[in-house]
Amino acid sequence: MTGNTEVVVIGGGYAGVLAANRLTQRDDVTVTLVNPRPVFVERLRLHQLVGGSHEAVTDYREVLSGRIRLVVGTAARIDAAGRRVALADGDTLGYDYLIYAVGSGSADPSVPGAAEFAYPIGTLEEAQRLRPVLDAAPATAAVSVVGAGPTGIETAAELAEAGRSVTLVTGGVLGPYLHARGRRSVAGTLAGLGVTVLEGPGTTVTAVTRDAVRLSGGRTLPSRVTVWTAGFGVPDLAARSGLSTDSLGRLLTDETLTSVDDPRIVAAGDSAAPSDLPYRMGCQSAVQLGPQAAETVLSRIAGSRPASVHVGFAGQCISLGRRAGIFQFARRNDTTTPFHLGGRAGARLKELVVEHTVKQLAYEARKPGRRSRWAKDGRRQEVLRSQRGDAPSRATEQPV
Repeated sequence: MTGNTEVVVIGGGYAGVLAANRLTQRDDVTVTLVNPRPVFVERLRLHQLVGGSHEAVTDYREVLSGRIRLVVGTAARIDAAGRRVALADGDTLGYDYLIYAVGSGSADPSVPGAAEFAYPIGTLEEAQRLRPVLDAAPATAAVSVVGAGPTGIETAAELAEAGRSVTLVTGGVLGPYLHARGRRSVAGTLAGLGVTVLEGPGTTVTAVTRDAVRLSGGRTLPSRVTVWTAGFGVPDLAARSGLSTDSLGRLLTDETLTSVDDPRIVAAGDSAAPSDLPYRMGCQSAVQLGPQAAETVLSRIAGSRPASVHVGFAGQCISLGRRAGIFQFARRNDTTTPFHLGGRAGARLKELVVEHTVKQLAYEARKPGRRSRWAKDGRRQEVLRSQRGDAPSRATEQPV
């Protein structure tokens, strides 16, 4: 391809910012980043925003290359045939290539009363809406946190450490990702903070009212404030634009992160479903998929064949207030090991990870393409071949 190439990146989260910065390797590429907010949101800190220990935002000037044009707006529709993005304010943006990095947010709750009376915290605006509600509630008011994943655990711990009376309603198992040893460690720390953890049968929420939470076991919990962290969903932009998606609405791509419908559209982050075998939603996969999406676009511009996606995991970091945390170690294929780091060391490691992630964005802005490489999972292709029936998969024959 000759001449200047216009690339539009939709979404200014971890994946979108890294993709946009990586694209500036070429002087003949013009990059436009579309994001609904004028600031970068540190989603890893939204529970801190709720607890009052951090504002969870960073100026884009600190993490985005000066060569990138930032358009504050919301993409309403993608016109793949016309290579244009229609914005909610009526404006349109043309592109030669598009990177779809719209991320994820709180899933729409199907539980009666949850949408009306519970407070999700999957986005900046949701967390900002909850904070004054908590500030206005008496210190002794009962607070329920629904959801046993990292967001639920972190939010419950943050609020309990601030002196709140918190009940964490798991709907099943505390920290499903964690190894049993790590789970026991988290349970012990939560108990020390005064968090009441309800887990096992009968702890699924069946209804939320203005001042209570009802459980499948028949129990009703008083709840002045109910925080909803049960599940994440993705925006429906791809589906509304007539592009192929998976059952959750993530854009279906091949192993180069290229849309199965259009070679000019590439996906990254939580909204990507490569080979209909998406990675776990989260920052750890986003910071790897963003640069790889950009490399796919750069390869197509150069007329070369894009590489297949490669992502490797290290584990899961969870803060437990400001003085404790846990790092659950995992194999590169995202299966946990018996090992974890807890207590103050876990808290320090979590904070280091969060700080380093923002620095990683800034480094890519200054020196695109020079970011350190992650260790990769070498078994993904075996799993894909097994699913297609091409060959026996050693991943299913050997313990992992």
